[in-house]
Amino acid sequence: MKSKILFFILISLSFAGKLCASKKNQTTDTLSASMLKPFGRSILNKEKKLELISSAVHFGFKFRGESFKILATLKNRNEHNYLQYEMDGKYQKRIRIDGNNQKPILIAANGKGEHTVWIYKATEAHTGPIIIESIVANKIVPTKVPKAPLIEFIGNSITCGAASDASDFLCGTGTYHDQHNAYMAYGPRVARKLSANYVLSSVSGIGVYRTWNTNGPSMPEVYERQDFRSTTTDKWDFRQYEPKIVSIALGTNDMSNGDGKTERKPFEADVFISEYVKFIKLIKSKYPKAQIALLSSPMIHGEQKKILEKSLLAIKTNIDSAYLKDKKVAVFSFPEMQPHGCSGHPDVADHLILAEQLYPFFSKLLKEE
Repeated sequence: MKSKILFFILISLSFAGKLCASKKNQTTDTLSASMLKPFGRSILNKEKKLELISSAVHFGFKFRGESFKILATLKNRNEHNYLQYEMDGKYQKRIRIDGNNQKPILIAANGKGEHTVWIYKATEAHTGPIIIESIVANKIVPTKVPKAPLIEFIGNSITCGAASDASDFLCGTGTYHDQHNAYMAYGPRVARKLSANYVLSSVSGIGVYRTWNTNGPSMPEVYERQDFRSTTTDKWDFRQYEPKIVSIALGTNDMSNGDGKTERKPFEADVFISEYVKFIKLIKSKYPKAQIALLSSPMIHGEQKKILEKSLLAIKTNIDSAYLKDKKVAVFSFPEMQPHGCSGHPDVADHLILAEQLYPFFSKLLKEE
């Protein structure tokens, strides 16, 4: 009798052990925000939550299974914003984040097994940060951006990928950032083709010495600010990254005719050149070893195009003569483009064209020692 009881106990313990092991294998894991390894302008706030700030700032992770959950919020409950993601090397779609959202968003994978995911901020810094609280999935682990040469893309709305994607909201509907798609902007696209890393330092409507319809704030005035706003005091820590190339695409908004409401003086090339030179010197103080690359604008045509390109050459001459031992400033001029995006901007298809035009230019710069 005792042997039967002992046998029953052993069988029960064995079954319980297998059941516990089975449950353990099914248990999901949680990545807290502090465990993520973001690339681009972001901060870990006082609540230990990750605030994604700049366009296309991104982080990655791997997991096993058919789905993952991401808990993301905004500071303002009445606003909305967008993430977008890539899974197993393929771009998927944008994800709307509502400010009043309190529940994790479930995202399905393309089948079972191990998956690699990269999450990107689809919108620019001025739309406000997207706050990542946690990510839940089976056997989830954070991943780092692979080591590779880094390109920093400084620019305006074109560089942001603003007004480029009307797949969810037609042009003229929704809010301004409803058509943002930073992942598909020319900078990230050419960087991915080059197997390079990238960060975007871009603000819609901004210029070197004035914005599209006001006298400021300009990019030199906000570049050192963490969130590219003149009204904040937190400074960005430039020691976090060391770009091999700093690409600057400014001038479109300096040359703008404005909104027709605010008084607008004619474009002043001398002021533009002088302020641009000062800005490059500021960048060189942050990244003394970086190659400076100046890009013209695909949105500027005719006589204005000639003025901008002439100004960029003057800026190159000025910087090259001031930094004789440094790499010479590189200049690229876009062919004229008739953009197909919202409010005269390039759309995602146009951005592919821009990236293909830039590929040989950046490829050559990356190969140069």
